[in-house]
Amino acid sequence: QVPCVAVLGQSGVAPLGDVQTRVVGGSVTSPNAWPWQVSLRVQSSTCYNHVCGGVLIKTNWVLTAHQLQNICFKFRTINLFVLFSAIYIHPSWNSDLTAGNDVALIRLTSNAILNSYVQLATLPPAGQILSGNTACYVTGWGFTQNGGFLSAQLRQASLPSVDYATCSSSTWWGAAVKTTMICAGGAGTAAGCNGDSGGPLNCVVGGRYVVHGLTSFVSTAGCNTIRKPTVFTRVSAYLSWVQGVSRYNSEL
Repeated sequence: QVPCVAVLGQSGVAPLGDVQTRVVGGSVTSPNAWPWQVSLRVQSSTCYNHVCGGVLIKTNWVLTAHQLQNICFKFRTINLFVLFSAIYIHPSWNSDLTAGNDVALIRLTSNAILNSYVQLATLPPAGQILSGNTACYVTGWGFTQNGGFLSAQLRQASLPSVDYATCSSSTWWGAAVKTTMICAGGAGTAAGCNGDSGGPLNCVVGGRYVVHGLTSFVSTAGCNTIRKPTVFTRVSAYLSWVQGVSRYNSEL
């Protein structure tokens, strides 16, 4: 098994008034936007390929989705950006994403240097439930249209949060959505998509951006299907696991 690389500093702090409201249905981010966004990449024969997103939560820890492990360890990488030291997956994860627990931690081989382009994400308090219709933004290098290609530039899209009662109703996601998840979007105009997995759902809470979710899954009918909002792992449901893993393995 050969580790992958985390590319930091691809973006930086997004002023609250400087977010485009339209990634599928999204727009290219402004310079220095979203400094906690990480691109997790592997090397092909000619270049580094983006496979999914992540969130810098400590100088040597990245929070992401579990799907990454099954992709990354199939490729060879070059020691150029920041190499992975280890990947820790949630013990209750399985391949059925609707079962939840789609979360993983990556320990980096060296500490990230914080500056205007690289910053730590703000996470919510443990157990906090995001109110419905909160202003949130998904960011990533994922497909820009169904069946399309990865974006060469970091993109963002406005995805207001959807409350659990609505998202779990029979005409929306039904039982596929669990209380450990967050839904956002669903209007059919914008969504996360392939390649955005593991990246952040950045929500405006208390006048600042808080990473409430990690992109997990979308509908097989299409990324921006109406009443099938993008589903995110709810970060506040896993903070005790995150803190335990990072604390226990910090000196390894």
